[in-house]
Amino acid sequence: MACVNRRRITVRDVRRWVEPPGDPCPRDERPGAVGVTSATMGAVSEPTSRPRVSARLAAIAESATLAVDAKAKALKAAGRPVIGFGAGEPDFPTPSYIVDAAVAAAKDPANHRYTPAAGLPALREAIATKTLRDSGYEVAPSSVLVTNGGKQAVFQAFAAVLDPGDEVLLPAPYWTTYPEAIRLAGAVPVEVFAGVDQGYLVTVEQLEAARTPQTKALLFNSPSNPTGAVYSPEQTAEIGRWALEHGIWVITDEIYEHLTYDHAVFTPIVRVVPELADTTIVLNGVAKTYAMTGWRVGWMIGPSDVIKAATNLQSHLTSNVANVSQRAAITALSGDLTAVEEMRTAFDRRRRTMVEMLGAIDGVEVPAPQGAFYAYPSVEGLLGRTIRGTTVASSADLATLILEEAEVAVVPGEAFGPSGYLRLSYALSDDDLVEGVGRIQKLLGEAQ
Repeated sequence: MACVNRRRITVRDVRRWVEPPGDPCPRDERPGAVGVTSATMGAVSEPTSRPRVSARLAAIAESATLAVDAKAKALKAAGRPVIGFGAGEPDFPTPSYIVDAAVAAAKDPANHRYTPAAGLPALREAIATKTLRDSGYEVAPSSVLVTNGGKQAVFQAFAAVLDPGDEVLLPAPYWTTYPEAIRLAGAVPVEVFAGVDQGYLVTVEQLEAARTPQTKALLFNSPSNPTGAVYSPEQTAEIGRWALEHGIWVITDEIYEHLTYDHAVFTPIVRVVPELADTTIVLNGVAKTYAMTGWRVGWMIGPSDVIKAATNLQSHLTSNVANVSQRAAITALSGDLTAVEEMRTAFDRRRRTMVEMLGAIDGVEVPAPQGAFYAYPSVEGLLGRTIRGTTVASSADLATLILEEAEVAVVPGEAFGPSGYLRLSYALSDDDLVEGVGRIQKLLGEAQ
C-alpha cells in the first residue's frame, strides 16, 4: 500500500496537507523495495501491550450529575425511599400542545426521511424569530445550527474555535460538562473561582488576572448551573467589553434564560455589546424552558464561518436531529410563554422553600439563587465535624453520608469545582422537596 499522509497532519491545517519535498515513504516501507521481502512481509510481529480505550476518551470523567441521578433511581427501583436532588430536569410533562404537534409530525411521511444536517429551515427560522423576541437582536436563520440537545452544541462550539494549547477561562463553580468538552477539543480549561462572598459571580479583575497569551475563549453562563447566580446587565456588559477589547471569544450558554426570580433579569451579552456578535457563540435549547429534556433539541448561533464548520462536523457526527423532535420544537418556540410562566412560578415557590429550610441548618450558608432551578449551599462549616460516627472531610464525604443515612441524593461540589459545596435541584415536587430537605436537616443537625 502506498504511503499517504504519514505525518498525521489534520485536515484543519489545509496549508500543510502535503508531504515534504522528497520521497514521502521511507525506502523500506515501499512494496518491492530493498528490505521488504516475501519473508519479512509475512512475518508476525511480537504483540504489543496497548490500551484498549483511547487516551482521549479514557480521560473523560463521567457526568457526576447523571451518575447521582442514576444511583438514586436504582436505589428507588430497589425499594428504598430515596429522594433525588441530582438531575437538572423539570418534573413537569412537556406541554400537551407540543406533544400533539409531535404526534401529527410522526404521521407525516416527510418526517420519516433525512433532512438538512443544520436543521429544518422552519426550525432555524423559528429560532431566529425567538431570538429577536426574547433576546432583542436579529440573527439570520443561516447563522443557526440545530443540535442533538444542548450538550452537542457545547461540544461543537468548543471544537469549532479551539486548537490544542488554547486556554478557556471557565468561571467556577461550573457545569460539569464544560471542562470535559474543552479538553476534548484539545484545549485547557482555566478555572476562575468565585465563592459565596461574591455570590458566585466572577469579576473582570479576576478574568484579567487569569488571562494569558494562550487565552482564546471565555465560557459565560447566566443564569448559572450549578449556582443559580445571574449576572446583572452592568456586569454582563463589563465582561463583554473586556472580552471584545482583548479579542477573546465568548461562548455563552443561555439555556436558563426564562428562569429568573425576584429582581434578576436575563441579559444576552450580544444585546448589551453588539460588537461581540462576530466572536460569540450562543448556546440554547428547549430542554429546560419547555420541560423537553428527552426530546434532544438544542442549537448554536454564531458567525457564518463557525456555523459552517460546526455543520460540517455534525454532518459526519450525527447528521440531522430527529425530525419529530424538530417539529415539536417549532411549536414550542412559536407559541406563547404561558406554560413556561406556570413552571417558573412553581420553581420560584420551591426555591424559596429550599433556601429557607437549608438556611436553618447550622454550618450551612446558602445564597438565594436568582435563576435556573438549583441551590448551591456552602457546607464548609460542616467540614471536620462528626456526624453519626463519621468525620466529614469533604463535600463528597458529606454527599455520601446524606445518601446512606438520609436516603437523599445530592451532588457534591467536587463535580463543579472546589470542595465544600452541594448542589440541590428544586425541579421536583413540593412534597418531595420538603421531605428530602427535612431529612437533611435532621441528619446534619446531629453534627458535633
